[in-house]
Order: sequence, then C-alpha cells, then structure tokens
Amino acid sequence: MRPLLPLAALLLLLLLFSACRPDQVEHLSNTKELAKESVNWEVKRIMPADLLRATTWAGDSLTGRAERELRRVLADKLAAGGVAAALPFCRPARLPRTDSLAKALQATLTRASNRPRDPGNQATLSAAELNPADTARQVARSSQEVFSYQRPLVLNDQLCLRCHGEVGKDIAAADYALIRQQYPQDQATGYRQGQAMGVWRVSLARTGAAALWTQKTRKIMKPRKPLF
Repeated sequence: MRPLLPLAALLLLLLLFSACRPDQVEHLSNTKELAKESVNWEVKRIMPADLLRATTWAGDSLTGRAERELRRVLADKLAAGGVAAALPFCRPARLPRTDSLAKALQATLTRASNRPRDPGNQATLSAAELNPADTARQVARSSQEVFSYQRPLVLNDQLCLRCHGEVGKDIAAADYALIRQQYPQDQATGYRQGQAMGVWRVSLARTGAAALWTQKTRKIMKPRKPLF
C-alpha cells in the first residue's frame, strides 16, 4: 500500500486549487484597447502609393488652410481700410497659420498663373490644369525625397473681385492705380467668380509625407463610457 501524502503536501494542493477558482481571477477590462494600441507599435512598411495619398492629404489641408485664412484676413483688412489695407496681405504662404502648418508638414506652398500679379508666379498652364473642378489634382513624386501636389486656385469669394475683377466695374479706378503702382506688370484682373486664376503648388518632403501617413492611419481609441 502506498503511503498517504504528507499533511503539508495536502495543504499545498488545497491552496493551489483555491487560488485557481474562476471567481477569484482578475480579468483585464481594456483588452480591446490594448490590442488596438499594440497595432500602433507594429513596424509597418509605407509603400509609394501610401506616400502619394499622404501628399494629397497634405496638399488639400495646406491649400484649404491658406484659402480660409486668406479670406478671413482680406475681409478684415478690406473692411478696415479697403484695397490699400488688404493688398500687402494677399500672400497666403506668409500668413501665420498657413506658414505654421507648412512647417509642421515639411512643405512649401506657392502659386502659379498664366496671368499673375507678381511676375515671379508666371507659369504656362494648360486648360486641364486650370479646370476648376475639385477633383482636378495632380500628385507626383518629383524625386526620391520630394513629392509634389497641384490643384486649381479658384476665385470663389466675391471679395476677391475687388482686386481681381473687371477694372471700372469691380475694381475702382483709384484702387487699380494703387495695384499698378505696387505691381507694374500686373495681369491678374478681369476674372469672374468661379474662374480658376492659377494653381496652388505644394512641395512636400518624403519624411513629412511618411509622418502624415503614420498619423492618419494610427488607430485612436475612443474613450470608454462610464458604466454608471
């Protein structure tokens, strides 16, 4: 006959069984959140198509910010002092919020036109490039480290006609004289609302595109609702 287990061994087994009771096991309450967060730390390969899509996001964001800030600033300046007060601020790339976003995206924003106000913005653009449709975007990889974005710059705000509309109708003679004084080679008049005046161009560093892709595709956990 086998000897009975020592009393100490029996007590140890009883303690182990009691420790494994299901009602005493503490379960994690945020396993779904932990699983999502673990995905964010996985090493992912960013493909060229992903970088092109991120370039589109960056271009849309930056040019949209430029248009909104420009409208706001010009409306304030025109109301305060007319064209004389607004003319120095028609440089969206230099506006604070636009410039701040461009630096965050590692991007450069410029404008180009067949009929520019500033000769430095002169370019030869095709009818396709000046298609005012929202879908008329061109995104490409200019080099190994640089991506490019372009879309039409459309005169959507009637306020812009005070500097870019028809002389004598939308633009007062005194205001046009002031414009010609500052921009002797000005060609940026005679536009109508809804017409493309030129194009926005964005140059984006590859590191900026990659960082934006990572940020946009990162899974963000929604806050848990309290039970009570």
